[in-house]
Amino acid sequence: MSAMSLGTTIKTIQDIMRQDSGVDGDAQRISQLVWMIFLKVFDDREKELEVTERGYRSPIPEKLRWRTWAENPAGITGDALLDFVNNTLFKELKELQGSGKSARQATVVRSVFEDAFNYMKSGTLMRKVINKLNEIDFNRSEDRHHFGDLYEQLLSDLQGAGNAGEYYTPRAVTRFIVDRVDPKLGEKVLDPACGTGGFLTCAIDHVRGRYVKTPEHEQQLQASIFGVEKKQLPHLLGVTNMILHGVDVPSQLRRDNTLARPLRDYGPKDEVQVVITNPPFGGVEEPGIENNFPQAHRTRETADLFLLLILKVLADGGRAALVLPDGTLFGEGVKTRIKELLLEQCDLHTIVRLPKGVFNPYTSIKTNLLFFTKGRPTKEVWFYEHPYPPGYKSYSKTKPMQFEEFKPEREWWNKREENEQAWKVSVEDIKARGYNLDIKNPRTVEGGPGNADELLEQYQELALAVAQAREALQDELKAALEGKGP
Repeated sequence: MSAMSLGTTIKTIQDIMRQDSGVDGDAQRISQLVWMIFLKVFDDREKELEVTERGYRSPIPEKLRWRTWAENPAGITGDALLDFVNNTLFKELKELQGSGKSARQATVVRSVFEDAFNYMKSGTLMRKVINKLNEIDFNRSEDRHHFGDLYEQLLSDLQGAGNAGEYYTPRAVTRFIVDRVDPKLGEKVLDPACGTGGFLTCAIDHVRGRYVKTPEHEQQLQASIFGVEKKQLPHLLGVTNMILHGVDVPSQLRRDNTLARPLRDYGPKDEVQVVITNPPFGGVEEPGIENNFPQAHRTRETADLFLLLILKVLADGGRAALVLPDGTLFGEGVKTRIKELLLEQCDLHTIVRLPKGVFNPYTSIKTNLLFFTKGRPTKEVWFYEHPYPPGYKSYSKTKPMQFEEFKPEREWWNKREENEQAWKVSVEDIKARGYNLDIKNPRTVEGGPGNADELLEQYQELALAVAQAREALQDELKAALEGKGP
């Protein structure tokens, strides 16, 4: 199935769901679709394991397996299907147990269904959705490959549903970061804000393609991938994504808020050799979370707290790369103290400055890729300004960033010289600037105040963002007041 036809199938499914009175809005519709996709992916993967693994036993009882109740297009439908899903399937999967390896798999299935709901009220429409899903075969490499496109579509829809902060990191960015950090077999790899697992699955493909030669290597790889995700829906998508990438028991992809654990509680056993992540930015943590961090570095801004966490869990000699917005680079106050800590504890050797629009359609905020190694202080920082491809003025959903665009950086990386895109700044100069890392390319000539149309577009984007933030705040206040009662 091509990317286009997979997208059409998912769109058709969402159109069917819109006819169901029980499903209210994009967020519920996607939540409904995702638990179904999980069971379908799980079953397709089990079909593979039954061929490759002698004596494979499913953790899911036969009557609850997708193939038993969902695969037959003429199977149960209407009220009988609805009754089975609500009163048998969900009830038993929420309490699923197992033994041996299947016990660990059962834990994964149980965690997926703990917070999942069946919103649909029409068994007939549910049968139509199931039959459309059965057109996808996740054992076909093409369908598996295009699952990333499906993620992008779902997250784009979620963004429309007002779930701010859910950014799908473009595959070009995840691949470039993993390519440069180069995780090795046996190194613990962590994404503390893993979303749908894009960085981790990219790391799995990277290590598997370069270093895995035996079944023991494969076991070692799967035991060294760790992720944490706070929200239910991205976590469920992440677990599904890991299964698609051959991780049969993705129990190391936990649903939790990494920042809720006090920093002082992290010890040597929590250390990792590689951290790759795109932490949520622009977000503010719930009250009290900042108390888990040292007094001098307390803030409620999510991206800053994740940077502190990374500095704590990264082992000496460990490598990290993360996406951060311009605001962290030039920010003052607590941000200054966090950057000072970063430069003292780590060698911040490279900042790749990305152009505007890399994260379209989610946000137009300008972002940067920071690469650092722990255990030695920074002496100089190299900056590389990534240009648009010829003929581009921005990126879009139809014209996203491509991995091939990073070829100049990759060629420059190990034999660095200053050029039109690259320049270096000493740590002394950075300190003299008050740790402001928002350093412009010295070879760029500023051409006056800028294009009037572009300035107007920037103003309109800013005005829209302010309006959306105001509406979200009003909704929260309204909900809080309603919750208090009279």
